[in-house]
Formats: sequence, C-alpha cells, structure tokens
Amino acid sequence: MCLAIPGKILSAEDNDGLRLGRVQFGGIIRSARLDFVPEAVVGDYVVVHVGFAISRVDEKEAQRTYGILREMGALEAEFPPEDEEAA
Repeated sequence: MCLAIPGKILSAEDNDGLRLGRVQFGGIIRSARLDFVPEAVVGDYVVVHVGFAISRVDEKEAQRTYGILREMGALEAEFPPEDEEAA
C-alpha cells in the first residue's frame, strides 16, 4: 500500500528548474519534490505521495494523522528502518 503522509519541510532548493526539499516524517528524513506546492516554505507541513508534495497541511492535522498511522502500524510499513531497505 502506498500512502500520502504529512512531513515537515526542513530545507528547499531550486535545482535546474526542479524544486526539491528535505522533508521529515516523524524521525525519518527523505527528499521530495515540491513543484506542486510552490507556496510551501521551510517549516511548513506538506502531504507527500510517491515522492511529491501534493498539498500543505497544518501542524495539528499532521500530528493527528501521525497518531492514526502509528495506531494502524502504517508508518513502519511505509518507512522501514534503513538497514531493512538495503536487504
């Protein structure tokens, strides 16, 4: 299953016309494209689906979503520990 998960933008840069950001999902940091949310800035929460930020969301809603995903066990399924990814 592939989920859209909220994350906090830690940094953003324009790289040859592509807007890229480092986004934190709980304790995990991944790169994501920010082209679909040009209004999003560092510190904002965005919903990311398959590596693309698709909308902004407020922090309260992001935290609520994290809680639901943890209860479902979905965060671990989407973001396995780094050593499991290499296997």
